[in-house]
Amino acid sequence: MDETMTEFEKEMLSILEAHVEAEVQGNLELTMKTMTPSPHLLNIANMMGGDDYDGVKKFYKDHLVGKFFPPDVKFNRISLTIGKAQIVEELVITFTHTQMVEWLLPKIEPTNKKLKIALVVVAGIEDKKITHEHIYWDQASVLVQLGLLNPEGLPVVGSQGAEKLMSIASINN
Repeated sequence: MDETMTEFEKEMLSILEAHVEAEVQGNLELTMKTMTPSPHLLNIANMMGGDDYDGVKKFYKDHLVGKFFPPDVKFNRISLTIGKAQIVEELVITFTHTQMVEWLLPKIEPTNKKLKIALVVVAGIEDKKITHEHIYWDQASVLVQLGLLNPEGLPVVGSQGAEKLMSIASINN
């Protein structure tokens, strides 16, 4: 953690990081323990998620927890904004599409292609638990990188947006 963070900011970030770590570890019960009794989750790009505890738990069980990413995944934080009741994280995720990634690409078989995806995660926090997650990404750029969408004549790019973010972040750090 950044040493310039306040104790409050460190605590808020540790709540989110514990939640994500439980997801990555594949521990459904621990993941749900990091959430309030009435959470919601929405992946904006593909409208997947859940609207209450049971819905979120079902989404995690069927599409995310233990099925998060292929082994070569890398997370690159671009920015982090911590407020009184929510965290906004901008990041670039890179990995090779060697397995199904249901939460991101439902019903898309592995293509073995490299992906660079810019994401924004908005996580609400109340009483030291996650109340919600809203996750945004450009699905067209993902589909272009996988060869599933021809960008010709369309105002879409492949990995260029994520690469630009990473280059700007390295300049500013």
